[in-house]
Amino acid sequence: MRFTSEQRLDDGVLEREFTLGEIPGTLWTPESAAPVPLILMAHNNGLPKSLARLVARGRYTAAHGYAVATIDAVGCGDRPRSAADEQARTELRRAMQAGEPVDEIFESVVGPLVENAVPEWRTTLDALLALPEIGGPVGYSGWMALGIRLAVVEPRIAAAGFFAGGFVPRAQREEAPQVTSPVLVLLQWDDEGNPRQRALDLFDAFGTKEKTLLANMGGHTGTPWFAGEDAIRFFGRHLK
Repeated sequence: MRFTSEQRLDDGVLEREFTLGEIPGTLWTPESAAPVPLILMAHNNGLPKSLARLVARGRYTAAHGYAVATIDAVGCGDRPRSAADEQARTELRRAMQAGEPVDEIFESVVGPLVENAVPEWRTTLDALLALPEIGGPVGYSGWMALGIRLAVVEPRIAAAGFFAGGFVPRAQREEAPQVTSPVLVLLQWDDEGNPRQRALDLFDAFGTKEKTLLANMGGHTGTPWFAGEDAIRFFGRHLK
């Protein structure tokens, strides 16, 4: 892991950009004399780590005593996509504009994103836990499809907070009963891109005995500011 830049923010959080092989990432860490827990933070469906909403969540969470890391995994952000990926995305845009069913096209876009991203997130986790300022335990926050897969294959994930606002492929819906770590799901009740019943069915399918669903009125981008406080309390119960 090579740090390429750093800046100290007004709230004392240190923001550092890094590269790990071909993986670009950002790490936020609080001022602390002791190693702190780590939260891996991802945005939905391949959007970039520089997205303003993700950056704001990362800084806010770090200010509450966590190391927070995000990356652009393969196919995400500005990283190159294959010709097949680009074709699938073009077909998705066409179908959405035409009002046609899009679930199968979403499968062809999101499924490979998840499968390709998980190994890079695990490699990043290895490198982050080797840093002296990070001591674990580890949480996950964000993109539900990726988070389900990580929670199943990565035993170091002690708690997971999911945003129920992105398409979840069949493979991850089928894996949901294998998720046994504590789960918090944030649901926008009127999310125009995510059928409510599908999100409720997925929440019901999680195998963990400790799961919480927090639903707020509003559309996909209308998550209220206090949802961040709910997430901080959730991670505080399980990571500190």
